[in-house]
Formats: sequence, C-alpha cells, structure tokens
Amino acid sequence: MASFSVEEFIGNGVLKELLPNLLEEGWEDVPTLKVMNSEDMDSMNMTQKQKEALGIRTYLHDCGLMQYADKIEACGRSLPELLNLSTIDLSAQFDMKRGHIARFINRTRFSDPHGLQALSARRTSMSYKEDRIPKRLLSNGSNSMMRSNEYSLAEPKIKEGYVFKGIVASEPADPRACGCVKPPPAVDQVAPYSAIENISVQKLTPEYKIGMEPLVKTKTPPMKASELWRHKPAVFLCLRRPGCIMCRAEAHKLFSQKPIFDALGVQLFAVLHEHIEAEVKDFWPRYWGGVVLFDRGRDFFKALGGGNLLKEKFLTGFLLNPRAISNYKRAKNMGIQQNFKGEGEIKGGLFIVGSGKGGIAYQFIERNFGDWAPLAEVIEICTQMQNQQQG
Repeated sequence: MASFSVEEFIGNGVLKELLPNLLEEGWEDVPTLKVMNSEDMDSMNMTQKQKEALGIRTYLHDCGLMQYADKIEACGRSLPELLNLSTIDLSAQFDMKRGHIARFINRTRFSDPHGLQALSARRTSMSYKEDRIPKRLLSNGSNSMMRSNEYSLAEPKIKEGYVFKGIVASEPADPRACGCVKPPPAVDQVAPYSAIENISVQKLTPEYKIGMEPLVKTKTPPMKASELWRHKPAVFLCLRRPGCIMCRAEAHKLFSQKPIFDALGVQLFAVLHEHIEAEVKDFWPRYWGGVVLFDRGRDFFKALGGGNLLKEKFLTGFLLNPRAISNYKRAKNMGIQQNFKGEGEIKGGLFIVGSGKGGIAYQFIERNFGDWAPLAEVIEICTQMQNQQQG
C-alpha cells in the first residue's frame, strides 16, 4: 500500500475524467478513495467499467504493484478474471515479474476462495471519509489559533474552542482512570532554533518514484539537518515507531498530500529515532514515499519535549487513555496493518522549519498516542510561509 497522490492512483484510464468531481466531493486522498462503497460510486455516476477500474487499482495498491495499473486496467478484464490468469499469461501480457506475479495471485489475502467477496464487504461496510481542507483556518496577523482537535472515531474534524499557544500545538489530554492517572503536562514553548540546527541525521531512503525497485541497503554518511532546509522549508514528521498503525496512518495521510506541498515549495521528511532495517523496508514506500531520516541522538524528539524525551507507558498512555484508543480506531478504519517491533514509548510530533535560518514555524506534539497534527493547519502554515516569501 505505497503512498501515492490521487492523480497517480487514478492514472490515465477511465477514472481520469472523474478526477475533478472526485476532488470536489472530498475524495481527495487514496485511503478515502479505497473505501468507496457501491452507494458512493452510484452517487458519482460511475460506470461499471469505472467501478471495476477502482477495484483493480485498490487491489494493486494493496499488493504494492501500482506500476502495472494502467496496463492491467487497459486490458478490459475484471479483477476475478485477472486473478484466474496463468503465470505465463500475466508475464506475457503485462511484463510482470515472477515475484510480482506471486504477490498478485496471492488469494490468501482474502478469506473467501473467489478473492473479491471480502473486498466487496469491506467497501460496503466502511464509510471513512475526510473533510475537505478549509481554505483558511488561522487568523491573520496573530500567532494565536483557536481550535479544537477532537476526533470522532471515524472522521477527524477540527472544531472551535481550543486555544493553541503561539505556534506550539497539541491535543487536549483528559484525566484517565476516573482521575487516578494524570495526563502528561503540555509543552507550551516552541523549541529554539539552536535545538535543531546542529542535529545529525542519516538518510535511510530516497524519495520513491513509480516503478522504483524495493529498498537496497546503502550507507549514507550523517549530515547536519540544517542542510535539508538551507534552500527550501521542510516538514519533519517525527514518528514514534514505523510499525505502529497510528504512525503509519498519519504518515500515509500526510504524504498523500505531497502535490500540495510541492506546489508550496515545501519538502517532506519522516524522522525515526530507531533504525531497524526490516521495519524501514516495511514502512517505505508502502506508507511513506518520501525521504526517511534516522535521528540517532533522538534530538528532534528531545526538541519536541523541551529538551527531554516525551515518554509514556503503554498501560497509562494507551489502555487507560480514551483519546489514544479513539486514535487507534481511526487508523484501524483505514485498513492499515501493524506490528509491535521496536521502541514505542517515545512520543513524536511534527516540525515545520523555514528555509535558511527562518526558524521553527510550527511545532506539533503527540501528547496522546496517535495524535495527528491537523493536516489543514499544517498546510495553512506552509501557505502563510510561501506568502511571506513572495511578499
């Protein structure tokens, strides 16, 4: 399930003509498109060919085989027919590699013998949708932002009523276990530029391009993080653990909006505090198609916590925390897989850093496990940065 923009996912087939209407109706990212049910498709006046094309592309996306999407869709066969093709036919007709063929015809990903009943049931039962991004969510001329980042189980929304202090943002954290467990304190001071300027990072992956082969082990020398934003501003998504379902969901959601950030001239980086090679391969490019950085000293994570790592135990931070459980359900509804490998108690967050010595424009802290920086807010800050540069 690699990260793609909506345009890349739809490709050059019969769905392309629907793109403007899809975006207008809020089907603006791949995870949302993939959970369209039959009622949703009918509301978009999809033809049978378009419905079949969406099913094929969803299946290929889940298999990590999107490089074959245009060619397979153009053949005119339905997904059940494709799954019944022989290895020789798949190789001859689509130039599919043998390992990719094995992945494509792996019907064990479904519980039924015909392969599509489970997918159809998933489409019918799930109705996860994201609100479209508002054009303006911040008050001009002030660092104060009025917001409530309270999420429903299936649909994250931003409501009024919560005050973010300056450019430091975090979710509310309620008392837990009937008040017996106090929530972690909020950090209300932005990290100084000096806290991130000299951080040493190592590039673990390049930016993914369609058709690129799986990650090959390479040794990239460490570099100063400030080199990354010397000429262009950047967003740094600091992840608690790449195998965490909530971290994967946030990464996938953020990277699906890459065309917007490209238009704003903003780079995207994911930051890990632990390097487990197998976990990086499982994370990239399935959930994040951009550059992945290794912060060996965990300095980005310390900067988020005002100089100290923000840590919380699984029992108090997740099992006894209704907000964290709600975040988990939100990610689960996206159909994302997970594992429990690696250190999972160090909390992450997000930085938006201006070019040169512009400093930290925005800082979001994962106060509850699975908190996301509101995407609308991140895009708005980046838009304001671009406007200031142009001004």
